[in-house]
Amino acid sequence: MSALPSYAMGSAHLHAGDLARSIPLVPRNLVLGFLAGYRAVISPLYGEVCAYYPSCSAYAVGAVQQHGAVKGSVLSAWRILRCNPWTKGGVDDVRPHDHFRHDLTARGFVVPSRKD
Repeated sequence: MSALPSYAMGSAHLHAGDLARSIPLVPRNLVLGFLAGYRAVISPLYGEVCAYYPSCSAYAVGAVQQHGAVKGSVLSAWRILRCNPWTKGGVDDVRPHDHFRHDLTARGFVVPSRKD
């Protein structure tokens, strides 16, 4: 297994700046890894029980992608608290971050933008 990030494999040019820009994204991607595991293993056991669209776990993925590990987790916790039997529910999308400047991998992990 290579020590390079997955987005850099197969690329002939890995710049030191890519690695330096990836380090702040580690906490965000750790939380996204946890959420991917939850969505693959635990979420299917519950079925379609969320009053909102997208589901609470999908909302959490979007919130962490857009806003980072801390703020995304807080937004997700607030969403879970609002998802109860007494809520009307409905569509509740994550508000995009005004200055989101990263790319997403096919699996939903956040990587530094190639445009920079």
